[in-house]
Amino acid sequence: MTGFDMALKSTECWLELANGERITLPVDRWQATGPSDEMLLAHCCGPTLDIGCGPGRLTSALSVRGVPVLGVDVSAVAVQLTLARGGVALRRDVFDPLPGEGRWHSALLADGNVGIGGDPVRLLRRVRGLVARHGRVLVELDAPGTGLRNHSVRVNGLGTWFPWAWVGADAVDEVALQAGFRSRWVAEGGNRWFTELVPQ
Repeated sequence: MTGFDMALKSTECWLELANGERITLPVDRWQATGPSDEMLLAHCCGPTLDIGCGPGRLTSALSVRGVPVLGVDVSAVAVQLTLARGGVALRRDVFDPLPGEGRWHSALLADGNVGIGGDPVRLLRRVRGLVARHGRVLVELDAPGTGLRNHSVRVNGLGTWFPWAWVGADAVDEVALQAGFRSRWVAEGGNRWFTELVPQ
């Protein structure tokens, strides 16, 4: 069982950075949709890929709206929880082959998942190959002033270290540009920050 598997089954979770810093993860928010999620959901048009779907709150919310959606996550627990909500999900790494490559109308990187792999430019270049020519990527960001940073982290001080990254609203334009995207908008809602990226 991975650190994120354990996090999905607990009520308290944090990332421990190699420098000793701890960042609390919003486990409660992962479980149920809230008003600020609408900033992402309202812009998902057509078949949508929910990358790092976690327990499936966004995957299931889109499915209820009639949007074709597939959740993908490396966590077996996440996939089980998504399926239990009635969503469709696969246990898969985003860097592995995925169904419908180059044909997804929308892709989601919510809850800080733009940090997957510790290199947001590499991740977004991969997502660029997943979405259609006129597709879009809805990304949750950190607050302005965060910039771009990456660290080795582990969950709840347990298990192996792995790379993770954070992209602030002030850094997204440069990250997007390097990955072949441009930002259509950046907005705050419910103390969370979001952007919509479209291919250049």
